[in-house]
Amino acid sequence: MPRLSEVIAELDALWPPDRAEQWDAVGTVCGDPDARVGRVLFAVDPVQEIVDEAVSLGADLIVAHHPLYLRGTTTVAAGHFKGRVVHDLIKNDIALHVAHTNADTADPGVSDALAGALGLRVTGPLVPENGLGRICELDRPETLAEFAARAAARLPATAQGIRVAGDPGTPVRRVAVSGGSGDSLFDAVRAAGVDAFLTSDLRHHPVSEATQRTPLGLVDAAHWATEWPWCEQAAAQLEAISDRHGWDLRVHVSKTVTDPWSSHHTSSPGAPN
Repeated sequence: MPRLSEVIAELDALWPPDRAEQWDAVGTVCGDPDARVGRVLFAVDPVQEIVDEAVSLGADLIVAHHPLYLRGTTTVAAGHFKGRVVHDLIKNDIALHVAHTNADTADPGVSDALAGALGLRVTGPLVPENGLGRICELDRPETLAEFAARAAARLPATAQGIRVAGDPGTPVRRVAVSGGSGDSLFDAVRAAGVDAFLTSDLRHHPVSEATQRTPLGLVDAAHWATEWPWCEQAAAQLEAISDRHGWDLRVHVSKTVTDPWSSHHTSSPGAPN
């Protein structure tokens, strides 16, 4: 079995830490570089449910997309849920490694995995300067409503489901996708001249302005759902590395839904009070 340091070196080659945004917190959170790694679990969020799953699997390493301590901390006391995560990881000899914005801009990266899950053909980056997002084409035109239904059918189900802004009958052939929060990318999306944009965490005012200015169709999925396909892509990349080195790693992808929204309700029709 390889040492943790050997596995991390390969992960850093896939997603170089220096490609992460300056505000980000990527890399190895905990783990002994000399410890042996035989089983790896990929997940979006390094939350307690994922740690519990890793313990049950007998995993030696969790590779997560989201940082555990994005804004830093002065304590890892077990009385706080993040501190409990650290305690449980160390007690069970499980390392934690994070690839966040360095995985967003990688090639292939988070948006490539999203495009693949949707069955789209990637033609290039949405933001060429940093490689963020992807411009894609459908094999045949669909209406915006059909494209949204495609997303609902192919992405993991969440309480939020899929939200759509724009004329449902608008023809869609060329689209932009960006895993995770994407409403900071509207300028690039407009410049790309696409028919629709699929991302997550879209806010009221940017969406309102976008739909008033252009006929652009907007498809908003849950943040977790747009990034989960990366776990499968990343796991396949590590399996290929393992085969090349003869490591015989056992690689798993967590199917635990860690999207924080737990239910969705709609109001009865009528004017607002």
